[in-house]
Amino acid sequence: MIEIINVSKNFGDKKAVTDLSFNVIEGEILGFLGPNGAGKSTTMNIITGYLSATKGTAKIDGIDILENPIEAKKIIGFLPEIPPLYPEMTVKEFLSFVFELKDCRFPKEQHLKEICDVVKIGDVYTRMIKNLSKGYRQRVGIAQALIGNPKILIFDEPTIGLDPKQIIEIRNLIKMLGKEHTVILSTHILPEVQAVCDRIVVINKGKLVANEKTEDLILAVEGSKKYTAKIVGPENGVKKMLRQTSGIKNVETVGKRDTDSISYMIESEENIDIRKKLFFNLAEKGWPLIGLEGMELSLEDIFIRLIDKEKKGNVDKRRGARIK
Repeated sequence: MIEIINVSKNFGDKKAVTDLSFNVIEGEILGFLGPNGAGKSTTMNIITGYLSATKGTAKIDGIDILENPIEAKKIIGFLPEIPPLYPEMTVKEFLSFVFELKDCRFPKEQHLKEICDVVKIGDVYTRMIKNLSKGYRQRVGIAQALIGNPKILIFDEPTIGLDPKQIIEIRNLIKMLGKEHTVILSTHILPEVQAVCDRIVVINKGKLVANEKTEDLILAVEGSKKYTAKIVGPENGVKKMLRQTSGIKNVETVGKRDTDSISYMIESEENIDIRKKLFFNLAEKGWPLIGLEGMELSLEDIFIRLIDKEKKGNVDKRRGARIK
C-alpha cells in the first residue's frame, strides 16, 4: 500500500532523512517511532507530497507521489502535528469547506454526518472551532482527514497535549479506524503504539533502527534480562549475596508480598543466564527461592536499547575507520 524506497532528504547541509526504506501493507496500523528531531515529520511530509525527497521514491498504492500527486493524494487522509483548522469557522463550516476542497463525490450531508458520528463531534457541530477543547479540535482534525473515505490515514502526533482521558479516546478511535483503513501513526510516545499498532518502524537521526511486528520487537534487542525474585531470608544479607554474584549487575528491593518473603528486581549482565547460579547460591545459604519471574522489557526499554545500539555501532565504525 505504501512503499518508501531509499528516501533521503537534506535541508542544506543538514541530513533530515538518510536512505530510508520501509513499506506498509494494506489494513495495517504502523507505528512510526523516533525521538524528537528523528525525521518523523519530514518523512510524513514526503509520503503525503508536502515535501519532495532529495533522492528516493515514495509510492502510494503503486502511485509515485511526485509523478502523479493528485491521484496519490486522493488516497490519503492526513492529520499533521498541528491540525489545519480555521478557528473562526464552525465545525460544520470547516468540514463543508474541506469537502468542497477535496472535490468529494459522496452525498455531502450524509457523508459528513457519518464522519461526525464516527469521531463523536456531533454535539459540537455548530460551534466555533476556537471555542473547542484541544481534544475536540483533534477530533475535528481527524474528521477532515476522513472526508472522501481515503484508503490511507496518516496521523502525526495525534495525542500530543491531550489529557489522559482524551488520549485514551483518541487511541481507541485510531484502533477502530484501523479496521477499515491502512494507518500510519507517527509518535514518540511508546505506549501509544503498544496499544494500537501491528508493527513498529523506529528511526533515529533520519536512519532506520528497527522494523518489526510489535510483539516481536523485543527479539531485535540484545541485552540484559530482568527478573522478579521472591526470596525468604534477611534483606540485607540477600541483597549483599546477590550483588556479589557474577552475572548480576543490579538489585533492587521491590516490596514484601508474603509474610516471610521479600521481592527483588534482579538485572543480569548482557547475554548471561543467571538463573541456575542464583538457585544454587540461595540454596547454599538456606534462603528459599519461592518465585522467579522474567520481566518483559517495556517499549521504553527497547527503544532506549535500540538507540544505544545504533550509537555504539556508529562509534565502532568510526574507530574502525581510524584504525585503517
